[in-house]
Amino acid sequence: MTPNADYYIAIDRSKRLAEDPGTGHNRWHPAIPPILTVDEGEVVALEARDAFDGQIKPGMHARDAAGFNVNRIHPMTGPVWVNGAEPGDILEVHVTAVEPGSSGFTIQGPKFGFLRDIYSDDFVVHWKINDGVATSEDLPGIRIPGAPFMGVMGVAPSHDLMNIIHRREAELKRCGGSVSLPNADAAVPGAGDIARDGLISMPPREFAGNMDIKQLSAGARVRIPVYVPGALFSTGDGHFAQGDNECCTAVEMAATLFCSFRVIKGEARRRGIDHVEFTREDYHTTAELAAPRRFYATTGLPISRDGENRSEDLNLSARNALIHMIDYLIDAYGMTRQQALVICSVAVDLRISQAVNMPNYLVSAFLPTDIFSDR
Repeated sequence: MTPNADYYIAIDRSKRLAEDPGTGHNRWHPAIPPILTVDEGEVVALEARDAFDGQIKPGMHARDAAGFNVNRIHPMTGPVWVNGAEPGDILEVHVTAVEPGSSGFTIQGPKFGFLRDIYSDDFVVHWKINDGVATSEDLPGIRIPGAPFMGVMGVAPSHDLMNIIHRREAELKRCGGSVSLPNADAAVPGAGDIARDGLISMPPREFAGNMDIKQLSAGARVRIPVYVPGALFSTGDGHFAQGDNECCTAVEMAATLFCSFRVIKGEARRRGIDHVEFTREDYHTTAELAAPRRFYATTGLPISRDGENRSEDLNLSARNALIHMIDYLIDAYGMTRQQALVICSVAVDLRISQAVNMPNYLVSAFLPTDIFSDR
C-alpha cells in the first residue's frame, strides 16, 4: 500500500537526469535551487532514479555495462527547502517508507570497490524484485530478502564547508588518494559555478550524502547538521538489499522515498556536531535478518599475503575476512570469484569482533545461509 504524502515529486525514469531538468542534480552545491518547500511534519514522496542514472539496462552484458560514465552517478531528487532550518540546527529526517522498483542490478569492476585491485574484470548481476525478494538468473538458487533504503540522503554544504572539502580532497589526491575532484563532465546542473565547483557525490561527508547505511530503512530517524538556510535536502541511490560492507555495489534500484522532517534548533552548534547520527525504535529489517539465526562466518587478521604482520590494521583484517569468505563460497557452493563477491556485497556483514588485543585486531564476516533456497 502506497503511504499518504502531502507532496509527491514525480520524475520520468525513462529519461536520464539531464533530460528531465528541474527535478534534481548530481553534484552538491549550496546554489542549487529547491524544487519544493515544506513545513516540519509534512510527508514528502520523492521518486528517484537508480544510482547509475539508467546506464545499466536489464540484460546488459558486462562488456557493455563497463562503459558507464562515473560522472553521471547518483542522480538525486531535490533539493527540498525545510522551513525553519538554519545553520547550526539539526535536520531530523524520518524515513516513513522506501518503495522499491521491480528490477535491480549489482555491478563490480576496477573503477570502484574494496577489492578493485583483485577484481579487474567487469561483472554485472541483474535482479528481479518481487514479493520482497530479489532473485537472478546470474545467481541461481539465491534469494535475497529486501530491506529497502536510500543510499544517498543529504543536505547542501555551505560555501565555507565546500571550500574546506575542496582543499582537503585536493591534498588527498596529491598524496595518491582515490579521490574524484570537481569536474563539469555530465554535471547537472550543467553550467556555471555548480558544474565547475560542485562536489562529486561518491563519498559521504559532514552533510551526509552517499552513506549507504542499510539500517536507514523505514522507521529510521537520520540526524544531519544543517549548513545552509532551508537545509536543502536531497535523496537518491535506492538499495533493495546490502551487506554491511558493500564491497562492490548493493542491489541497486530506482526507488521512492517517503519522509518527513523535524528541525532541532541549535543542536549542531550546541554539541559541535559535524557528522551524521541516526536512531530507530525497531529492527531495520525482520528480526531473523537483523540477527541471522543461521550463518557461516570467516575471520581476518592484519597479516598480509606475504606474511607481514601489520599492527592494529583493521583495514587489512576486514580485507582478509572478506577474501576468506569469497574462498569459502567458491569451495562450498561452486561459485565463480565474481559471483562470490556479489554475494559478499549484497548479503555479508563485516563486524569488528575485537579492537583491543594488539597487534591483531580481528574482523569477522557473517554470511546468512538462509539466502540459499536449497538449504
